[in-house]
Amino acid sequence: MSLARRIFLGTKPALLAVVFFSGGVAWAASLADAPFLAENDAAMTKMMEAMTVKPTGDVDRDFVASMAPHHQGAIDMAKAELRYGKNEQLRRMAQEIIVTQQQEIATMYLAIGEKPPSSEASPDQPASMDSTAVPPMSRHSMQMNEKP
Repeated sequence: MSLARRIFLGTKPALLAVVFFSGGVAWAASLADAPFLAENDAAMTKMMEAMTVKPTGDVDRDFVASMAPHHQGAIDMAKAELRYGKNEQLRRMAQEIIVTQQQEIATMYLAIGEKPPSSEASPDQPASMDSTAVPPMSRHSMQMNEKP
């Protein structure tokens, strides 16, 4: 049982609150929101740390090294929305974010000649989906070998 639950044990659920720290700032939220907020904060922290890349001298590889975690952060935050969100329009948008960001990550890795990382099934995606297959190009995908 979490410390917040032990502190507020016996009070009405609507009155339960937890202090949540994000980016050095304390936020108050209901205990019902705490799992989402914790998961979202973890995704943001992981993303920000992973986006800090040491330059290699190859601008394209450095771009992919920083953008892939940015896209993965969007995927992780969208998964949190699917787990905890109730708004159907936002849940559909979260599903779209997962699919398009996975496609863009794969496209970026292929553009620099690397194998794309495998992706995990989202909470509302069948686990049987082949996660190693490269998804079709999205409308935002890069077209290689073309001059602007």
